[in-house]
This record gives sequence, C-alpha cells and structure tokens, in this order.
Amino acid sequence: MTAPLWTHTETAAATAGRATAAWSAAGVSIDSRSVQPGDLFIAIRGENSDGHRFVGDALAKGAAAAMVAEDWRDAPRQAPLLVVRDTDAGLADLARAARARTAAKFVGVTGSVGKTSTKEMLALALDRAGKTAATQGNLNNHWGLPLSLARLPLDTEFGVFEIGMNHPGEIAPLSQILKPDAAIVTNVEAVHLAHFDSEAAIADAKAEIFAGMTAAGVAVLNRDNRHFERLRQRAEAAGVGRICTFGTVREADVRLISISPDAQGSDIAASMDGQVFVYRLGAPGRHLAMNSLAVLSAVRMLGADCKPCLAALAGFEAMKGRGAQRTIHIEKGSFTLIDESYNASPASMRAAIEVLGATAPGPNGRTIAVLGDMLEIGATADAEHAALAAEVARNGVEIVVTAGRHMAMLAKALPKNIASHHGADSDATRDIVLDIVKPGDVVMVKGSYGSRMIPIAEALAALDCKHPVNSAVAKRG
Repeated sequence: MTAPLWTHTETAAATAGRATAAWSAAGVSIDSRSVQPGDLFIAIRGENSDGHRFVGDALAKGAAAAMVAEDWRDAPRQAPLLVVRDTDAGLADLARAARARTAAKFVGVTGSVGKTSTKEMLALALDRAGKTAATQGNLNNHWGLPLSLARLPLDTEFGVFEIGMNHPGEIAPLSQILKPDAAIVTNVEAVHLAHFDSEAAIADAKAEIFAGMTAAGVAVLNRDNRHFERLRQRAEAAGVGRICTFGTVREADVRLISISPDAQGSDIAASMDGQVFVYRLGAPGRHLAMNSLAVLSAVRMLGADCKPCLAALAGFEAMKGRGAQRTIHIEKGSFTLIDESYNASPASMRAAIEVLGATAPGPNGRTIAVLGDMLEIGATADAEHAALAAEVARNGVEIVVTAGRHMAMLAKALPKNIASHHGADSDATRDIVLDIVKPGDVVMVKGSYGSRMIPIAEALAALDCKHPVNSAVAKRG
C-alpha cells in the first residue's frame, strides 16, 4: 500500500497546528474546484476570495481534511481539520517540512524570460537521471512554490521549481523555503519595469534567488547578459560557493559552438570542461537553444550523467501559449499556428518574431504576426513597441495585425511594404485575423496576458475541421 503524503500528526507538527481527527492525505490543493479525493485542502485567504467559503465543497468532493485558520467561526462540526494560526503561514510551514524531509537535489529557476521553458527542459532532462518533480504550470508565486513543495512525492530525487516575481522582495522568502542546490537565472530584461527604477533593480530582484543557498550551492548565470557581473557579485555576496556560466562568449563555462535550426527544432553543439556535447532540441528558436545551455550547466553541476539527460531534449516540445505549433486544417488546405499568446516582453517578442521568420509558409502562404500590447513596461512602452518594426522587417514578416494602444505605435512604425491591420482591442483584432488567414499561412499570436491574445489563438485553433477545439470560440461578436 502506498504511504500517505501527509498524516495529521506530521502536518500538526510542521505547522504547530491542531488536528481535530486522524486522517492521511495523498495530495495537497488550494483550489476546491480541482481538489481530488484524498487531498488536504488548504483554505487560502486571497484579496478577492476566502478559501474557507469552499471547505464544505472540498470535503464533499472527498478531501481528506482541510487546513483552516483558528479565527474561522463556521467550521463544520466533526469535520477533519487542521487548525492553524494562519493558512498562508501554514502552507509555507508545510513546504519547509517537505524540504527538510527529502534528500532530493533542488534547482530554482528564475529570470525575466524563459523560466517556464527552461524549467520544463530541465525536468525532462533530469528525469533520465532519477525521479524528478517540477512546478506544474505556472505555480511560481508565494502560494504556488510552497504548494509545489508540499506536493513533493517522498521518493523524489530531483526537484525543479520556477520562481517568479513582479516586485522587489518576492523571491527571497521563496528561496529561503526552497533552499536550492542550484539556481538558474536565465537572463535579466526590461520585464515588469513599471514596478522597478531600472533594469539593474530587476537584476537585484532576480538575485534574491541566492538568499536560500549555501556555500555548497551553484549559481548558473547567463554570461552573455549585460547584467551578468551584477548577478555574479550578488551570488558571491550571498555566499554561493560555485558559479557556472553559459553563453556564446569565450569566457562561458558552457559555450555554444554551433546551432543548426530547422522548423522542428535545433541541432546544438556545446563545449564544457573540454568536452563537446552534441544534442537535439525538439522545439525551434535560438532563445530555447540558449536556455538548453543552462540545462546542460545544471545537469553537470548536480552530478548527473549529461548524455542521457541531453538525449531527452529531443522530446522537448514548446507549450501551449509559449511557442506550441499546430497545423490547423481548414477548407482547401491548412495553415500553421504558432501559439505564443500567454505572455510577452520586448525580449520574448523579438524571439517569437525570429521563430516566425524562420518558419516557411506553404504554397502561396504568408507569415503573419498577430501582436497585442506588452504590459508593465513603464514610460518607454510606446518606444519599445515601435522598435519591434525593425525586427519584423529583418525577419521578413509579411503581414502584421496589432491590438491595443501601445501596438498602434508599431503599426505606425512599420515599413510601407509590410501590410498592417490594427484593432483597438483583442476582440476587434480577432475578427481581422479570422478574415485574412488562408491556407499556407504561418500565423504567430503573441501579447501580454492582460492583452487577451489567448482568445485569438483559441479562435484560430477552433477553425480546425479535423481536430476542432471548440467551434463556439471562433464565433464573431
């Protein structure tokens, strides 16, 4: 019989809480909508909702117990509960206990761009070396990371956890919970700049990932990034014992020798410690190839066998909303959808446009960029959007469809030989795109989450007559 993930005695000891009954849990959840039978449901209090309202729903779905705050006055009688002073703190305490009871080696991944893809790549690679757990989806904030740790299976050998932030001071407490053996900073770019005084301040916020590390830890840093020296100094000041760098420059410990891209991925050669590693990455884009160097660095620093780990990268696929490609079958042919709709920044926008330019359309097809506003950039937003015109032209994009106030600046800056269409918002732009797409086209959709480009990608996917997603999505109006 499988051992429980948590028991009432273990959780009570971890949280200094009080269990009202004996119980054991096979999982942990903070969302009553997705709670599974046997889960410990944690009633988190957020800005807009209080999880205590859904304790009854969670228990009715088969939750083993619920963690609740001691000031909650509506607890069901005789319900299996873990009563704690504060459920946010209780979740963090549970995460600390999970970290303390495992011998697994942990990697924290942060950076302005590429965190999730790097996390997925590294988890795929390390799984060849031992049982690996990783952040699910985008659970990288003050609730997501502790939740991911609390769910950690007891027999885990490697853990890969993404850590995100929007403001200063958010990463350090998460690093102190995670205590990573290795920390990857993919890069530092002008992302969330509206909340910071400068890019240097963003670098300092990313460097908070070193706060939970010891002298035995290793920082994996992008040697090509203009903030490398600042990050190196912050790592050393935090007491991190080793620094491993990756990039294209001669000084990089893991250096890119060559990259041979094609529509499905890249063949990569990289050098480290006098050895040359040749491997295949199963998704296209130079930016992904660069992040695979960080994966190679971390695998080597953790002592895993690099060859089988790198071989796993041939099976890597870009995720939905983060570069996934799909053939959409329509009347008289098909077109290619590159779904980058989840989020955007100047750096990731340039990378996505480069992938679009490198993807050959079918007969009589065109390359089409559907772009929504990049948000949280700050005072330079209009200039950053207009500057994308050079990237669009350099990559031979034929049609640009823009949505939003800032993207109007790009529409104005485009060369006259590039066809352009502009919509005030996502809804208006969706109609434009659905009108112009035809067989042979390659369509890339990208924008910040708040720009609502995901519905445009969904509407295009819903046109697929062979594998429909949801035909209702494509309806106009």
